[in-house]
Amino acid sequence: MSAAGAPEPPPARAASAPPAPLDTVPSDAVPARAASPQTPPPATAHRIAVVGGGPGGLYAAALLKRLDPTREITVWERNAPDDTFGFGVVLSDETLGGIEHADPAVYAALQAEFVRWDDIDIVHRDRRCTSGGHGFAALGRRRLLEILHARCRDLGVELRFRTEAPPAAELATTHDLVVAADGVHSLTRAAHADAFGPSVTSHRCRYIWLAADFAFDAFRFEIAETEHGVMQLHGYPFSTAGSGASTVIVEMREEVWEAAGFADLDEPESAERCAKIFAAALGGRPLRGNASAWTTFRTVVNARWSHGNTVLIGDAAHTAHFSIGSGTKLAVEDALALAACLREQPDIPAALTAYEAERRPVVASTQRAARASLEWFERLPDYLDQPPRQFAFNLLTRSRRVTHDNLRLRDADFTRSVEHDFGCPDGTPPMFTPFRLGGLTLRNRVVVSPMDMYSAVDGVPGDFHLVHLGARALGGAGLVMTEMVCVSARGRITPGCAGLYTGEQADAWRRVTDFVHAQAPGAAIGVQLGHSGRKGSTKLMWEGIDDPLPDGNWPIEAASPLPYKPGGQTPHALSRAGLTEIREQFVEAARRAAHAGFDLLELHCAHGYLLSGFLSPLTNHRTDAYGGPLSGRLRYPLEVFDAVREVWPADRPMTVRISATDWADGGTTSDDAVDIARAFAAHGAAAIDVSTGQVVADERPAYGRSYQTPYADRIRNQTGIPVLTVGAVSSWDDVNSLLLAGRADLCALARPHLYDPHWTLHAAAEQDYTGPGVSWPVQYRAGSRRPQTGRTDAPRPRLTLGG
Repeated sequence: MSAAGAPEPPPARAASAPPAPLDTVPSDAVPARAASPQTPPPATAHRIAVVGGGPGGLYAAALLKRLDPTREITVWERNAPDDTFGFGVVLSDETLGGIEHADPAVYAALQAEFVRWDDIDIVHRDRRCTSGGHGFAALGRRRLLEILHARCRDLGVELRFRTEAPPAAELATTHDLVVAADGVHSLTRAAHADAFGPSVTSHRCRYIWLAADFAFDAFRFEIAETEHGVMQLHGYPFSTAGSGASTVIVEMREEVWEAAGFADLDEPESAERCAKIFAAALGGRPLRGNASAWTTFRTVVNARWSHGNTVLIGDAAHTAHFSIGSGTKLAVEDALALAACLREQPDIPAALTAYEAERRPVVASTQRAARASLEWFERLPDYLDQPPRQFAFNLLTRSRRVTHDNLRLRDADFTRSVEHDFGCPDGTPPMFTPFRLGGLTLRNRVVVSPMDMYSAVDGVPGDFHLVHLGARALGGAGLVMTEMVCVSARGRITPGCAGLYTGEQADAWRRVTDFVHAQAPGAAIGVQLGHSGRKGSTKLMWEGIDDPLPDGNWPIEAASPLPYKPGGQTPHALSRAGLTEIREQFVEAARRAAHAGFDLLELHCAHGYLLSGFLSPLTNHRTDAYGGPLSGRLRYPLEVFDAVREVWPADRPMTVRISATDWADGGTTSDDAVDIARAFAAHGAAAIDVSTGQVVADERPAYGRSYQTPYADRIRNQTGIPVLTVGAVSSWDDVNSLLLAGRADLCALARPHLYDPHWTLHAAAEQDYTGPGVSWPVQYRAGSRRPQTGRTDAPRPRLTLGG
């Protein structure tokens, strides 16, 4: 973690194990990595240059020297030995475990210095919520460097302070290996940018590292609502000597920082001003700096981490926002992995390739969590009106690595209090609380997301649809959605798409809804109506998704004559007469859907299909009343919504699915998505189903766990409109966490329901829930308990350093 680290609480291990501190994530856990020094290493990397004397560089030097005492290792550090620009450092038990295996002497020295604490205090609007059981450990950054300096000297590493390292290209000619640990502003990375392929992204908040000369008794987040905007404090102790010492980071949006006049203040003035703003948290005590300056966080990503015999580690290779506290952790783990790979591989190129292959997935996962965390703090004003305990829970789970189940293990009382505020009856997980949409009450918060099956004949759903949707309704979800059901033959995506443009199709759908209502009482079934637009007349998904049919194509229509991808059919731009015709097709399909017995109707305005094509500036180039600014691009989708709402039964809700971002420059923005959601809600939408992308073929989505949820979160918390969230929500723990944090009202899952049609029933069984939020069909009740499994003993680390 970085010296400024304001960490998230760590995910918990099983109840029988001690809490896993800070940023431990079992799925990313890296066992102790290195070989016994008694085993001679390969005859490579004898002369090693380390550029940068931070924790990562020093620890790499010590490990590499310990593995082979004959190595000549030199560390260049431009600053003096006692120069350091942060205050406290937090390390997790996982990272410490790797250090213990690799170098017991360093581990023992660190253990003697650590300040440990368990609680996190979150103070907002004079209300303090405390969550315990988190198990943090911290020490001063200067003391950490002193320990590593001493260890390097003991081992015979040459340390050159106040000395600028020669250029990496020069070092590479005189050394077998160059380890670039020269930080976020790495000169090595900059000098070889063409080889490393760096990407550096600056973010929207300003922050400053300060210190207080007393020890907080818990990790502390405090929110200040000032005349200039919202500011936040992250603070934690790192020393108990004397009256102690704490790291204090003050952070705020750029526009708040400017409005508050901090741009005109020097370091002492900034420290004094921050101390006044957060006087209650500090007990009126002052803050001090240490070459402290206001800065914006920069996320560093590199396409490659090595170039010839030069390799990047730590912040030179990657950064993770201080709010999850992983900078020093990642650097130390990089050093461990690099040392191990140099031991295991036959030569340096193979070792550097293995090092990057091992570390890159772990770093990518951490950076995704860090980005979610930093964006949460950028959007902090959205959450200020949440109830105090929900706000605290939301903050604790902001990165999506820490979950409802984690916190329930760590602090059951705190978690129960959040559940109580949410409205969970005793013993009821959040996902099994009911939710009301218009005149429809859903028994739980799980939705089977629309999934195209491409299995209809002439638009008529058959036995496959009956079994597919019927099985998922029997599986316990509160709401089961059909695939996109097309309003005309020309509005189909593929020849296998289902429709509602004939009476025969409506009768076939009635067979499905009758089965759901009779055999899965308590389950609701909804229909999603849409028109393919420019993405129509293509092959079945498994034959070539979005590829044109080899023959039998039909004309396609869209807002503008733009093909979806090169080689695709160019659509016809709709005239006013064409718009009216398609609007009436939606109306007739809605009438048939009502007659077919659907409980809910969703209008598909996402994923680049017809109505979505009107909303995005990338696909709507019209110059008439249906193009131009967002108000014009909204006009036709709203006309269709109004016409459908008029014929759809008043006691049955309508929802709208939108793409909240196009994942492409110049496309729909998250600000646009909020305005789009407000517009549909003003016209009577009961909820917004928030998806993203699939609007243009050259999109670049930022995939990851629950990666689309931030867009639903923003709409819900800025507008108060109920939302469904989708996108890599895969576990019942994710569902509980998102609901309890107030990021969504309903969670729609697709692929998990393909993997397991009874996903919701199994979620109930795994949580020992038997209440009214879900019920097993009488035919399945004998299987309502989890089957016994084999042993689950975790394997021992495959390789460790000896003492």
